[in-house]
Amino acid sequence: MLKPLFLLILWIPRQILSYLKQIWSRKRYPPGPFPLPVIGSMWRRFDTSITEMTFRKMAKDYGNIYSFWGGGYHCIVLCGYRAVKEVLIDHSEAFVDRLVTPYILTATKEKGIIFSNGHTWQQQRRFGIVTMRKLGLGKKGMEAQIQEEAQQLVEFFAETKGQPFDPSLSIMKSFSNVICAAVFGHRFSTEDKNFLELVEAIFFLAMFGSSVPYLLYEAFPSIMKHLPGPHQTALSFVEMMLSFAKKEIKKHKENHSQHEPQDFIDFYLFQMEKRKDDPNSTYNEDNLAQCIVDFFVAGTETTASSLKWALLFMASHLDIQDKVYEEMEKVFSPSHSICYEDRKKLPYTNAVIHELMRTKYSLLFGLPRQSVQDIYSNGFLFPKGAIIIADLRSVLFDPEQWETPEEFNPNHFLDKEGNFVKKEVFLPFGAGARVCLGQLLANIELFNTFTRLLRAFRLEPPEGVELSEKSIIGATVHPAPYKICALPRIRTP
Repeated sequence: MLKPLFLLILWIPRQILSYLKQIWSRKRYPPGPFPLPVIGSMWRRFDTSITEMTFRKMAKDYGNIYSFWGGGYHCIVLCGYRAVKEVLIDHSEAFVDRLVTPYILTATKEKGIIFSNGHTWQQQRRFGIVTMRKLGLGKKGMEAQIQEEAQQLVEFFAETKGQPFDPSLSIMKSFSNVICAAVFGHRFSTEDKNFLELVEAIFFLAMFGSSVPYLLYEAFPSIMKHLPGPHQTALSFVEMMLSFAKKEIKKHKENHSQHEPQDFIDFYLFQMEKRKDDPNSTYNEDNLAQCIVDFFVAGTETTASSLKWALLFMASHLDIQDKVYEEMEKVFSPSHSICYEDRKKLPYTNAVIHELMRTKYSLLFGLPRQSVQDIYSNGFLFPKGAIIIADLRSVLFDPEQWETPEEFNPNHFLDKEGNFVKKEVFLPFGAGARVCLGQLLANIELFNTFTRLLRAFRLEPPEGVELSEKSIIGATVHPAPYKICALPRIRTP
């Protein structure tokens, strides 16, 4: 009894001192809601739940660069393209680190790509970029695998025979198998027990990311780690995925010398062998296993969410869907197999896909960064250790950058002649040094799968049903469960 009391006596003055320091330093930082002891500024949002509008509403009160405190964390939020560019892009190297919270540390041990920092992150990311190129990302090699999965999805839709169905699980399986092909060198049967557990784990982790148990774990890790609950389930799913990856690594090691590198694991094992005498090497099996988990978590749920939104939107807006179909039919013969390079010949279709990614952004905001040095920008101090949150959703809806930001408008990506136009303000994959490694892969997957499905089917709502565009917020933002009907297109001779 005396020991807990003694620790409490030590804890209280430390919290008071920390709070006073926090209050004293506020005047140098961007403005924001007044922080209270322990809970920080979170009282400001206790009246409502976190939504896609939360950060933008606070920006109206405090400006496009503002501070809030989440417990002991000092967070600085960047809203709108100008703020993100002037801070996160122009000072990219100052905000290169990823925030590693108690839960993230427990789950990842600061290994892999997404949540590692420093030398480990530099080596793992550089290797990931180079290896994805070697595997044919952006070339016909990997695209053929993507097209195979897209065709499997077309066949599944055909099996529904025009009856209402929920496409979510089939989409998750499809995109997960793309990652399997790139990382393991083979796909799984969509009924394989281990593969289904992998898909379940990815979905659970995506939903857990902004839940109350997750936030409680971050606030009180020393207590939560001893209590049962969804946080324990999430950690067990992480361990299951690591075990899944390690089994595949073991199989590859057994056949390591029998062939040239065919997949990500092969290339990584060769790199481990090549750098085995380098004391500064971070190439090891633990980092490899975590890289594989990173690929699945980051490369499946976000892309799957984008496609789920796309199919829902097409079924709700038949005029836009029909226009996409008519463009494909006008440009290509029925026997032509559309590939990613064909996007240049389909400006309207390409614009629709980009506008869907803009208006139905798959994340609540960009993954937080952490400043590695003091930086002054826009008259404010961004202190070393501060958490930087780029509200990429606000960039995609910035009224200074988009003609009709709150409306779905493919013309945002088309010039007056109907040609597709790239826009630097289009940042769904992040910006700066931590821009998403899988950006090109996601674009190829979405284009191939979207065009194949819309060319094969007319997607419609079930009879008498008005589809809802209500969103569910987890680590990703995806549509509430829905059903659509996939009616086969009948081509006229």
